[in-house]
Amino acid sequence: MDMERRRELGKAEQKKVSAHIGIGAFILWLGLFVITVRYGWLQLVQGDAMETRIRMESGEELVNPTPRGPILDRNGRELAVSLMLKSLFVDPNNVQNPQELASKLAPLINLPEQKILDAVAQGGGFVWVKHYLSTDEVQAVKKLIRDEGYNCLGFNDELKRSYPNNLLAANVLGFVGTDDVGLDGIEQAFDKLIKGSREETFVQTDNYHGFPILSSIFSKRRYEGDQCKTIQLTIDSTAQFIVEQALDEAMLETSPESVTAIVMRPKTGEILAMASRPSYDPNKFDEYPAEVWKNHAVSVIYEPGSTFKSIVAAAALQEKIVTPNQVFHDPGYVMVSERRIQNWNGESFGMVTFTDIVKHSLNTGFAQVGLDLGSNKLTEYAKLFGFGEPTGIELPGEESGILFDPDDMRDSDMATMAIGQSIAVTPLQLVTAMSAIANDGILMKPHIVKSVYNADGSVYSETKPQQVRRAIESVTDKTLVGLLEQVVATGGGAKAQVKGYRIAGKTGTAEKARHDGAGYMDGHYIASFCGFAPVEDPEICLLVVIDDPLGIYYGGQIAAPVASRIFSQLLRHLQIEPSSDPFQGSEKDNVKSDGSQSAEMQRVVVPEVSGLDAAEASLQLEAAGLKMRADGHGIAVGQDVEPNTVVPRGSVVVVKFEPKG
Repeated sequence: MDMERRRELGKAEQKKVSAHIGIGAFILWLGLFVITVRYGWLQLVQGDAMETRIRMESGEELVNPTPRGPILDRNGRELAVSLMLKSLFVDPNNVQNPQELASKLAPLINLPEQKILDAVAQGGGFVWVKHYLSTDEVQAVKKLIRDEGYNCLGFNDELKRSYPNNLLAANVLGFVGTDDVGLDGIEQAFDKLIKGSREETFVQTDNYHGFPILSSIFSKRRYEGDQCKTIQLTIDSTAQFIVEQALDEAMLETSPESVTAIVMRPKTGEILAMASRPSYDPNKFDEYPAEVWKNHAVSVIYEPGSTFKSIVAAAALQEKIVTPNQVFHDPGYVMVSERRIQNWNGESFGMVTFTDIVKHSLNTGFAQVGLDLGSNKLTEYAKLFGFGEPTGIELPGEESGILFDPDDMRDSDMATMAIGQSIAVTPLQLVTAMSAIANDGILMKPHIVKSVYNADGSVYSETKPQQVRRAIESVTDKTLVGLLEQVVATGGGAKAQVKGYRIAGKTGTAEKARHDGAGYMDGHYIASFCGFAPVEDPEICLLVVIDDPLGIYYGGQIAAPVASRIFSQLLRHLQIEPSSDPFQGSEKDNVKSDGSQSAEMQRVVVPEVSGLDAAEASLQLEAAGLKMRADGHGIAVGQDVEPNTVVPRGSVVVVKFEPKG
């Protein structure tokens, strides 16, 4: 019995133990399942967040930006540099008394208390308080941290783009926005090369003293951006200052909407100066309207007016449509396709040579020449001199300008194009074309970047002078230069003269087109002067454009004097010797004394014959290259072609005669 009972008790105990083992095993498997699920949740769902948290608690991310490459002028003077400055942040989570912090911190960094309170109110672990503190501000805040034991304030190094010359060449340089991004000018055009590199390193520290763990110092580093390269421009800082000073004076004298000037070396295409007014300080670009950021020299188009006549004269001389001493009759105005084209003063100059037409900028003569050239030749020469397409200069936002489609041009379009209206150009295109005239007829590609250097000082790239094409033959160019010198010596550009130097050029006065393109604005003009010096060996070509001046608006009266001031200072700055003979190479050396003509005019102006008898009327029309058909007899009382209308040479004019009395 006892044995049987013991056996039963043993079996019961065995079952109990087995049950406990089963329960234990279940608990273990359940625990393992929970751990597995939790591990999967942390890894797959919250992995990134947990990794960031661990990194923040066990170390810190160090960001070491390297400076953006500098921009220099042609002589190595700094135009744009990057500075490493301290910026202040706050950790709102560790601020014990926001009002106390704000009241003590605000006067040290010249900020309103409310701005600091707003930063704290954002919460979190990091909020910027103020960027780019001065040295005095940094020292004052460091003392506050030590004295008060604040652990809620800290500094980060930040790079700030600085323009030490303030407004100088602002529209060329552009500026840098947030995240080290160039937003205009050279800063934008060469952003990928100038941009500094960004070096990020994670450093692990111990949990007690914040000392870095040795192995983490050698951790991998990530780089963003290119090596910061140095951009050296063709700009001469002194020349740029001279030009900008003259433009400031022009703004005061004429109160225009804007003024623009460009100085170019004709032989190389280098830009020595490029400026507009109004302008801005790129150190605080956000305080200015966006409109003044625009570089008018490349991004604004306008009707050039009489400065474009230089190109028309070049075409006419090259095509042998005219010679310098060819005689024209100037009636004061002409009618072309029922459009009246008159001289700048509305008066007749009578019998004049082509030299006089250029010298006095007579619209009537150029209208006739434009008609003789025709639409195809006018457009062809405009394109030969670089109009109608971007020049390709290393600046953003360059416009192409506007030219007619020659197939769509009427006679009135040819006449207005010949006087520089109804087309649009950029200032850079015009100064480039005039530089071709100064360069023996050879068009050069303009450039404003001289060299690009690597961070180690080696040359990355260098811009060489580049010929685009020959626009006109050398012999033609020499004749044209003689005519343009007469414009300054004795013509409408006389106020551009500089004593002791030979200067050639052309003035311009153009009606200002409406912004919607529907005609012109009454009483609004663009005055300009474009020329080069010294004539015997041109070193500089200059364009001055005054947009919508108050009062006097003629280019010869207000733009030429500005050019004279710039020429005078630049010629001395560049140490260019005065001309030995101010009249050498002028018109008398380039024009035949016998006044011979190499070609007959194809278009002529119809004279008025009212009041003349048949013989006198016939002689008058014959002298103009026309034929007469008489209707009646006696005294002329009318004609079928209105006086001053431009018609083909040899046309027949029907004149009506009635008996006298």
